[in-house]
Order: sequence, then structure tokens, then C-alpha cells
Amino acid sequence: LTASAQLCRLAILHWQALGQEGRIINVASRAAYRGDSPAHWHYAASKGGMVAMTKSIARGFAAQQIYAFAICPGFTMTGMAEDYLESRGGDKLLADIPLGRVAMPEEVATLVRFCALEAPPSMTGAVLDINGASYVR
Repeated sequence: LTASAQLCRLAILHWQALGQEGRIINVASRAAYRGDSPAHWHYAASKGGMVAMTKSIARGFAAQQIYAFAICPGFTMTGMAEDYLESRGGDKLLADIPLGRVAMPEEVATLVRFCALEAPPSMTGAVLDINGASYVR
């Protein structure tokens, strides 16, 4: 969270110095809202902080045309997720996802691209879920 905050601050300062529009897309997690296991509460806390930071950036800099979005995926089929699913009994974890599968990296990338290039400025501060309905707010 600290590194993300520092990078966001540097990006904002850069866009302010140039008088340019900017877009920040932070990737958090469904754990920001759903929580996580007691062994991983530090992860959930950092993702909750990421969401709060993104909302604060949106509120603080929208008037300067600096927009911020947070994307909250659930499990995403990366090498790391595959190993985790296998080590924790994948079928049991998949049963908690109504879609019946984890997100593919391309699906998350589509959402990141939309926020970076197409999302209307009025969407600044939005938190977007992509988790197969494993957590619905």
C-alpha cells in the first residue's frame, strides 16, 4: 500500500506540473470488502486501504482532471492463483464462485483498459468488482 501511495502521489505531481489530465487505476481485491481468512487479514486491510486511497484521490483531484478508479478482482487465473487454488482444495473454493470459475487475466485487463481510455470522468472514484459474483455489494 505504501508503494502504491507513493507512486500515485508522484503521478499526481507530474500531471499537476504539466497541467495534464491523468488517470490512476489501482488494483485492489474483493478482500477489501469481503475480508479474508485470519491468516491473511493483512492482505484484506491493505486492499481496503487501496480502495479508500483511490476514493480520496478521486475526491481530491477530480477538479484538476485527475481521475482514479479501483478494480477489485477475486481469484484470477494466474500462476500464483493456480498454485493457491490447488493447495487449498480448488473445488471447495470454486463452489463459492457462482460463475463457476475464476476470472481470466484478459477479463481484468479489459476492465483496466476501459478505465484508462474510455471511462467517463463522472465515473471517477468508482470501485469495480470482477469476481464471478463471489462477492456482491
